[in-house]
Amino acid sequence: MAAQKINEAHEHIAKAEKCLKTSMTKWKPDYDSAASEYAKAAVCFKNAKQYEQAKDAYLKEAENHTENKTYPLVCVCVAIEQAGMMMKEQKKMPEAIQYIEKACMMYMENGTPDTAAMALDRAGKLIEPINLEKAVDLYQKAAGVFENEDRLRQAVELLGKASRLLVRLRRLDEAAVALLKEKNMYKEIENFPMCFKKTTAQVLIHLHRGDYVAADKCVRESYSLPGYSGSEDCIAMETLLQGYDEQDEDQVYRVCNSPLLKYMDNDVSTQSPACVKLLSQAQTGRNLS
Repeated sequence: MAAQKINEAHEHIAKAEKCLKTSMTKWKPDYDSAASEYAKAAVCFKNAKQYEQAKDAYLKEAENHTENKTYPLVCVCVAIEQAGMMMKEQKKMPEAIQYIEKACMMYMENGTPDTAAMALDRAGKLIEPINLEKAVDLYQKAAGVFENEDRLRQAVELLGKASRLLVRLRRLDEAAVALLKEKNMYKEIENFPMCFKKTTAQVLIHLHRGDYVAADKCVRESYSLPGYSGSEDCIAMETLLQGYDEQDEDQVYRVCNSPLLKYMDNDVSTQSPACVKLLSQAQTGRNLS
């Protein structure tokens, strides 16, 4: 089956090359037909798991779409993104991301920012297992594109991915900024329960940074959110801050082991650097302030 697909691919390439030849009766290359044949060749190579050759065919498709000035730019973008996916199949993630980012820039130029943002999100997921820093960059870029298009729900979801990774990377100053932006965006779309959760995350991050004042300020500013004052989230954070300020180890330990914190997102839950540090301090009897 693979051999048959490879042969088919080469047949399509031969047809593409023929389309590009000129003669006395054919003055201009037929870029449109050549692009179509390269696209067919790419699919055949892909089905035969010949990913490097598939990548080359997709790039040839993109090149010929570019030469065909009347063809939609989005076709070039799609072909380049597919070339990136062929790199992904070969586990060549940095090269895959390069192609996908290039495609995203072209999607933006083509006036399809939503498609660009979704491609950046896909790229972030691809690179996240091996390069958290690059994943943060891609998620933030995607969030920025959605934000510019006033698609705040999509933007805030991507900001959340970035902020969680910043916590994992221990880039806590940046995580604090990202969480504030995320919280403000949830406030703008009036998702107040998520604002409560982001306040909790902010408090944990600020305490891990050793900034009690900033943590306390987050809670105080959240009193203006509808329903926050007296809520489970609010009481837990007030109790945690009081225990932290008064060096009450048992009180800190109880809050950090409460279901509210235990079942948060893993990167900012009781397994996070913030709560691990607080629990460690409470358990070892070190100064909490």
